[in-house]
Amino acid sequence: MLKLAVSGMTCGGCAAAIQRSLNAAVPGAKIEVDLAKGTVAVDASQSQAETVKSAIEDAGFTVTGAAN
Repeated sequence: MLKLAVSGMTCGGCAAAIQRSLNAAVPGAKIEVDLAKGTVAVDASQSQAETVKSAIEDAGFTVTGAAN
């Protein structure tokens, strides 16, 4: 599972936008958005990391790195 730190997420609408973008980029992947921690976890392989990052950025958010 890829877990990324994402800045700019403030509400449920933000989470929904990220989920829509990721569902289009990585169909069927399990997605967990944690607004309080500012993280997005995606059940995707490491080889899909750039696709995941691009999908989050296409939704209007900034990936700041890997999250713990």
